[in-house]
Amino acid sequence: MFKSIVVGTDGSPTADRAVEAAANLARDFAAQLHVVTAYREASGIGAASGAALAESGVGRALQHDVARLTAEKAVATWAEGLDASVYATSESAPNAILDTARSVGADLIVVGSKGMQGAQRILGSVPNTVAHGADCAVLIVKTDA
Repeated sequence: MFKSIVVGTDGSPTADRAVEAAANLARDFAAQLHVVTAYREASGIGAASGAALAESGVGRALQHDVARLTAEKAVATWAEGLDASVYATSESAPNAILDTARSVGADLIVVGSKGMQGAQRILGSVPNTVAHGADCAVLIVKTDA
């Protein structure tokens, strides 16, 4: 039923639940798994102190490497033996997930339910934004207590 599954992670315990669910589905359907981690490039006051580092590209490369390692750790933990790819991008989390899903032709996106309650639900959350913007099926895994 599913051939290509995309899941996002930030390395948190709640994201781990979504990655685990996505990996289990990938196993069940012999699907390819795409694990995405988004990061925001440093900006503002904190970035000003490291402006030379950022301008040299070293800071951006470091952020990218940390994000990629986060995705690789998720694959090593939950998706051992699967056909899995990792992605790190400097987009917002919802855009990173949606853009990756479109680029790989995903037929399922798996996201955790974090942010689906309270004010964040009204103001916008990753699962809400992904569910409304996806071109494929979306599974929202209950990841909170």
